[in-house]
Amino acid sequence: MQPSDLRRPWPSTHPLPDSFFDRDAQVLARELLGKVIRHRVDGLWLSARIIETEAYYLAEKGSHASLGYTEKRKALFLDGGHIYMYYARGGDSLNFSAQGPGNAVLIKSAQPWQDALAGANCLVRMQTNNPDAQGRPREPRHLCAGQTLLCKALGLKVPEWDAQRFDPLRFFVEDVGANPDHVIQTTRLGIPSGRDEHLLYRFVDAAHAADCTRNPLRRGQLEGRDYWLMAPNTPLLFQEPPA
Repeated sequence: MQPSDLRRPWPSTHPLPDSFFDRDAQVLARELLGKVIRHRVDGLWLSARIIETEAYYLAEKGSHASLGYTEKRKALFLDGGHIYMYYARGGDSLNFSAQGPGNAVLIKSAQPWQDALAGANCLVRMQTNNPDAQGRPREPRHLCAGQTLLCKALGLKVPEWDAQRFDPLRFFVEDVGANPDHVIQTTRLGIPSGRDEHLLYRFVDAAHAADCTRNPLRRGQLEGRDYWLMAPNTPLLFQEPPA
């Protein structure tokens, strides 16, 4: 075995092909739940399982793409499977382009994932990357509970990955078979009033609702009014983007 082969995660891993991302943004947002993001840093495969996503479309006012094409936003207008990163509240945020120009999925939250490729030392590195306000290691369940915390823990940076493709030796998304038993569909977070904030484009792994950016099952929320709960293989409660 050549030294360079030691970096390769094959044959035990199953990176998602570009075709996985080349579909409707809502479908992609739901199907990304349970998939594992892997980023290689200093020989360690930092890994996190996706538990919360949001879909965005060119045709609706909540998206970056609705503001028009710019060089900075070009990844949103490329084929499905391109990486779009930007700064939010001073931190890095991770998105993947979907089918159709201007459509994408934002990765909102995840949880650290450990397996044969990502051991305890990877979790320690993620905690070192993303300590709490007192400089102490965050609890694993809070380590990636938000889009900027996720990128910080995984060491993902805008200058390095924006408008790039996945690299099987450095950064990819994998299907590990950890699909959610139930999925919550609800409204997105942080969308200003009048910018299509009512659209049900946020998807959450119901088993981890308490650990996402904002719990859709918190007190006062009603099923059928504030959120919808879907069992496996249930048809998507699809909402067309505004014309």
